[in-house]
Amino acid sequence: MDGLRAITRTFWIGGLWVIGLIVTPVLFKMLDTVTAGMVAGKLFAGIAWVGLVCGVFLLVDNVWRNGVRGMKESSFWLIVGMLLCTVINHFAVTPIIAELKLQMNHAAEGLFGGGFATWHAISSLIYLVQSLMGLAYILRRD
Repeated sequence: MDGLRAITRTFWIGGLWVIGLIVTPVLFKMLDTVTAGMVAGKLFAGIAWVGLVCGVFLLVDNVWRNGVRGMKESSFWLIVGMLLCTVINHFAVTPIIAELKLQMNHAAEGLFGGGFATWHAISSLIYLVQSLMGLAYILRRD
């Protein structure tokens, strides 16, 4: 089970970092903005589903190995936080961004205007927080 746990952590957290830090910037450097955004969106959707499956597995594994006392460990709460980021980004923020892309009403954009740029920044911030929680999970000592 240790091997499966390690593979699960690597697949999810490594995937977050590789997509966010390497693949997406390369896409936007090599492709036109529309195509790069479309491909990046598919990659982010894919890693969201990977995260849901891997996160649930890691939570169940933690409780299975440690019982209720496992809920007192930082690893448990980091995974819960990462899952919350995934759920919020994938099921709440991403649909808003997709709808705004269809409308692409620049008049509504502004710092708090609810436009595409604002929601994209919110999504990016959530992804960054999730990635940093993943790093903390890997480096933890509990």
